This record gives sequence, structure tokens and C-alpha cells, in this order.
Amino acid sequence: MRSDLIKKGLERTPHRALIKGTGVPDSAMNKPFIGVATSFTDLIPGHVGMRDLERFIEKGVHSGGGYAFFFGIPGICDGIAMGHKGMHYSLASRELIADMVESVAEAHRLDGLVLLTNCDKITPGMLMAAARLDIPCIVVTAGPMLAGRGASGRRYSFVTDTFEAMARYKAGVIDDQQLKVCEDNACPGMGSCQGLFTANTMAILTEALGMSLPRCGTALAVSALKRRIAFASGEKIVDLVKNNVTPRQIMTRAAFENAIRVDLALGGSSNTVLHLLSIARDAGVELPLETFDQLAKETPQLSSMNPAGEHFMEDLDAAGGVFGVFKQLGAKIKDNPTVMGLSSLQLAASVENIDEGVIRPLSNPIKPEGGIAVLFGNIAPQGAVVKQSGVSAVMMQFEGVARCFDSEEMAMAAIMEGRIKAGDVVVIRYEGPKGGPGMREMLAPTSAIMGMGLGDSVALLTDGRFSGGTHGPCIGHISPEAAEGGPIALIEDGDCIRLDIPNRKLDLLVDDATVSQRRNAWTAPEPKIKKGWLSRYAKLVTSAHTGAIMAD
Repeated sequence: MRSDLIKKGLERTPHRALIKGTGVPDSAMNKPFIGVATSFTDLIPGHVGMRDLERFIEKGVHSGGGYAFFFGIPGICDGIAMGHKGMHYSLASRELIADMVESVAEAHRLDGLVLLTNCDKITPGMLMAAARLDIPCIVVTAGPMLAGRGASGRRYSFVTDTFEAMARYKAGVIDDQQLKVCEDNACPGMGSCQGLFTANTMAILTEALGMSLPRCGTALAVSALKRRIAFASGEKIVDLVKNNVTPRQIMTRAAFENAIRVDLALGGSSNTVLHLLSIARDAGVELPLETFDQLAKETPQLSSMNPAGEHFMEDLDAAGGVFGVFKQLGAKIKDNPTVMGLSSLQLAASVENIDEGVIRPLSNPIKPEGGIAVLFGNIAPQGAVVKQSGVSAVMMQFEGVARCFDSEEMAMAAIMEGRIKAGDVVVIRYEGPKGGPGMREMLAPTSAIMGMGLGDSVALLTDGRFSGGTHGPCIGHISPEAAEGGPIALIEDGDCIRLDIPNRKLDLLVDDATVSQRRNAWTAPEPKIKKGWLSRYAKLVTSAHTGAIMAD
């Protein structure tokens, strides 16, 4: 065992003394040492229930014949960090999380890891560490929140009933009392936000990759099933250690393609593009950005999930969950190992009852193509990403006039003050991985556009990114970004922009000579943040089309 390096032999007498100082008895010295990386915090609804799950994981580890050690991992709630300086830290924290898990596991020679996680950057950060370490690992995502409940059976969700409600209130559509009802009912308790936002999309894709036990990605945070999954995961990690089953045996190219297809079939968050690219890199799997678009063209959207659709995570879980989606996708899914011990096709075959009102068959899709599209053009030579599952038919092709803003705050002020009109293309730049720094999510401006009734007449482009809660004609991840001198930096107010999602094009309708003159006159702006962790991050982070990873 790896842990023998810290507990066997005469020269490890001091090490054993320190281990015994934590309370470990002699009888445990021959057992696998299992680290439980927990992102428990009182700050995030998705994580407040983890103390309970920690108990069940620990019980499982000890029942399986291992010895459990807990260590903490930080968590940032994107919803709380949204719209202010805090959002600069969110994506950047993914790299810190991966580095912290790697550091503890290597320094203490742990034999295996249970990764207890839930929210947006924490789950991919832990998967990056698992792939990088390539020691036995299993992921437990803490589960989605129940939908909020209101009068006449109405169900509330976080994004549409808070962020978009702000704009509806500003537009006079709802009053003070209705706004307060939204605020009080949108988040009824523990769990990740109820729709297919980034946290839940990543939980689903973790299961699709084979790194979580069945139903882990969809089982509700408040359920007894989630406790049983936590216990079973604790038992299973000991088995994975004994059989030396490691993440790179599971996270193969086939596993990533399966995960992407599930993402496309459900219409998941566009942030998953960044995360799957980064996880694949650590797993040693070649996964170019174009793969998402290639698979999107042959993978139909099978479910209408909140925020752009009608179904919540509790509906997806009851309808058949991740392996119900696998079963509906049929021959499009490749056989691949999972931490369960059964292959992906075996698990898909085990699903008996699928609610086809929630997960449709291939013969009756919601849309003929998957939820994400990758666009190219003279604005985005290295690519841009749009969640096409959330774009209405009338906005799939659109020409509009550029309204340029060099920060999210400037754009948000213009939207809320009514200065954005039908036919505009809002351009938010210098918000990319380097320019932000941290590639902030633009949920507030996109929600404001939708809430003000402009979702079918205004498009938004950014070198930043979007929340999984975003819907509408919102194109992000534009690469190269403005801070690197990308073409998005050269757009001026009044320019005409053409968006053509069916043909995967995004173009600035300005002649080459004019663009060349603007490039010659362009100078890089001063960094927005000049000290601390984010200053170092901005110097090392790579483009969005590579997953916004840190350069080696």
C-alpha cells in the first residue's frame, strides 16, 4: 500500500508516533488509509448537509476494512459570489482545489480518496486531482435541492425566481410582495440549485464518467438514498484500493464522450466544456473543443430541464437518472468501466422503468441536436460556446448592432437603466480568464435581459462565461479573449454582428482593413487586479478553448 511508506519499518517510528497522536490504534496500521476530502461549509446550501454524509462515508470505509481520515477543501458559492469581486475567485478556485487534494494525498501517502463535493468548481477541481493522482478515488456529490413550493402547486427555482425576478420587478411586472415570495421560496433547504445548472450538470457528468455510484448524480440531498450512497461509496473505495482500480482506468476517451453525450441530451451547463477539457488534460485524454460540436450534431436533446425547460432534478431522478439517459441514447453510448464494477452498458441495461415524458426516446427528441454548440468566425477564431438548448428559434440566426462594455458592471448598469434595446448585441469583454481575471459568470446581465423581456430581441457576447442558469442567445468563452488582443477587443459601438448558430458562425461585419487599423491602435489594458493569488493566476491561466487551465 502507498501508506506503508509512512507506517512500516524502523525508520518510520516517528511517523507512526504522529499517526498514533491522532488516535489511530495499532490495529489500524495494516488497513488502507482512506482520505475523505470534504468541502463542508456553512456558507453554501449545497454543502451544509455534508456533515451527515461524512458520517455515512466513514461508516462505509470502516465497514469495508479501511481507516478514514478527513481533510477540508474550500467551497465558493457562485450565486453568492455573483455580480461583485467575489466572482473573480470562483473559477480560479478550481485550480486551488485540485492542488490541495493532490498535496494532501501525496504528502500523507493516502491509499485512496473519497471526494465529497457538490458545487460548481469544487466537483471539477476534485476530478482534476483524481485524474492527476491516479490513485483509487470515488466521488460523492451531495445532491440537488428540492424545488421550492408556492401557491397552486407552483414550483420555484433559484435562478428564474431570483435573478430574473429582479429584472421583472424593475420592469414593473411583479411587485414587492411577489418579489419577497420568490426570495423566500427559491431555496427551501440544503442541496445544489434545483435545475440543470453547473453544479448538478457536473454531478451528472461525474456519474456518467463512471466516477460515482449509480444515482449519486441525481439523488436528492435530503434523501435516505443519498446516505446509502455515501455509505456504499465508503465501502467501495476500500475495494477499489485492494484491486488497484484507478481513475485513469475509468476516465477514458470513451467515458468523456459518454459524459458529453449525456450533457448534450439534457441541455446542461456550458461551463461543463471548460471543466471536461481540464479534467481530460489531467487524465491524459486528448479532447479538443471541436469534439463537443461533433457530438452535438449527432446527439439529440432528449429532456427539457430547468432553467430553459420544465423539469427539475427531482423529476430526472425519478424518471431514470443518468443511466436512464444512457439507455435512451442506446448505441450512442460506449461501454466503459465504472467505480461500481459494472460497465456503463450493464448499468444502462439495469434500468427498467423510464419516464419518457422526462427523458424522451431518440425517436421523439426535444430538439434534433444537443444542448451545446461551438461557434467559430472572425470574432472567435479559436471558438466560442453557446447553450443552444436555451435559445429560442427566432434567435438562432440574428444580426444586431454592437453595444460594447469593458466590464460586467458597466453592462449591467446599461441593462437595468433601460439603455439596451431590441436589435442590440451586448458585448462584454475583458472578463476572460486573464482579463477578468477568473472568467466571471454573466448570470446577472443575462437574467436581466430575460427578465426585461428582451430574450428574443437582444444577444450577448462575452469572453467571460455563463452560469448554468443562463438561457437565451448568450455566447461565451470567446477565444482568444480581449486581454490577449482577441478580435472581441476590436469591436466598436455600432458595428454589425451576425450570429448563426445552425451554421456555427459568429462574425463581425466590418471590413478587414478597418479591423487591421483598430488592431494597430489597440494597446493591452492594465491588469484589473495587481496583487495576491488572482494576480499570479492571471499570469499563468490559459485560454477558454483549452479549459482555462493553469500553464505548467
